[in-house]
Amino acid sequence: MENTHETKFELMVKKEEPTLVPPVEEREKDLYFLSNLDQNIAVIVQTVYCFKDENKGNETASQVIKEALAKILVDYYPLAGRLTISSEGKLIVDCSGEGAVFVDAVADCELKDIGDITKPDPLTLGKLVYTIPGAKNILEIPPLVAQVTRFKCGGFVLGLAMNHCMFDGLGAMEFVNSWGEAARGLPLTIKPFLDRSILKARDPPKVEFPHDEFEEIEDISKTHELYQQEMLYRSFCFGPEQLDHIKAMGMEGGGLERCTTFEALSAFVWKARTRALQLRPDQRTKLLFAVDGRSRFVPPLPKGYFGNGIVLTNSACNAGEILENPLSFTVELVQKAVDMVTDSCMRSAIDYFEVTRARPSLTATLLITTWSRLSFHTTDFGWGEPQQSGPVTLPEKEVILFLSHGRERKSINVLLGLPASAMKTFQDLMLM
Repeated sequence: MENTHETKFELMVKKEEPTLVPPVEEREKDLYFLSNLDQNIAVIVQTVYCFKDENKGNETASQVIKEALAKILVDYYPLAGRLTISSEGKLIVDCSGEGAVFVDAVADCELKDIGDITKPDPLTLGKLVYTIPGAKNILEIPPLVAQVTRFKCGGFVLGLAMNHCMFDGLGAMEFVNSWGEAARGLPLTIKPFLDRSILKARDPPKVEFPHDEFEEIEDISKTHELYQQEMLYRSFCFGPEQLDHIKAMGMEGGGLERCTTFEALSAFVWKARTRALQLRPDQRTKLLFAVDGRSRFVPPLPKGYFGNGIVLTNSACNAGEILENPLSFTVELVQKAVDMVTDSCMRSAIDYFEVTRARPSLTATLLITTWSRLSFHTTDFGWGEPQQSGPVTLPEKEVILFLSHGRERKSINVLLGLPASAMKTFQDLMLM
């Protein structure tokens, strides 16, 4: 159930000087609009992809990936630009064409030595992604930074640091898979749709719904003191039988007729984390999660939409209600949050940001991010699909990540970090 792969191994990586990779053809030097859905999630997301082909070494890996990057940046030219602040005080891309940052690196060991990467290990995996030295904020970090690290066994790792404001998981996946197609000399299956102004705020803005995702909650349980302990990261793998069992638990004792795996698992981990953090019964707590709005907008967003098509929705109640009621109570809260995501509610959220410039508050909050539907495992630069892929670390201490696992993608890995004492309780609650 639980993966406690504790690494004592120290990875040594020698990095060359970074170079810039501009698009092979010059593109327009305009200012590129980012929608209000892009503004709130301008965090750097680091991911790694491990490749190895028994018949093909890694000598040409850097060159192939670098040349393909220059090609793919013609279609995705804003990624070759730099973030700046618009006259309205919002993030915007200056399409300067400077290029993405690319770093060549060599590791002193074999790929197998880094072990199973399903547990976030920022210390080891962080060496496989290039960090811009001395960057004080995201404006000083290019939107796309790539590092190719070659290992002694002939395998290599592609480490990416990409700004979430450029795309959500689905958009990032389409980009990386298109980059792989360019590396194999293939035409793009999905061309990016670049015009984000289709998600502009209305004029005048119309806020028609309460937007509790931005609600600031008081931490009466003093969890900030708990978070001064050492943070432990763990991954928990739920197989098909366990997921079915959790779904059955989620339907018990309630009037629910249906329940998805996501709804049941979200409710289950929200309840376990609430208990592990020892929240007071009268502590208000919030669950935030992203819903893919692409098909929920009217009309739906175009295929290949390059940008964030996700919106945050939320459930909130007192910790005591979650802990004292059957799981179906919490599942129902999650379902209501999913059902809230309609075209009018999403456009209201876009307009709400236009008026308030509010940031979602994460105090007494759990933020679940689902990557389980993203096919990052299909990326192929000419060395076959990655043996492993995943995130380097979690962006915030309040974030839990769901990733699909195994060849059939029927299992889900739940990744999280918790203060040491809370992790002990959480682990015990996972032993089903």
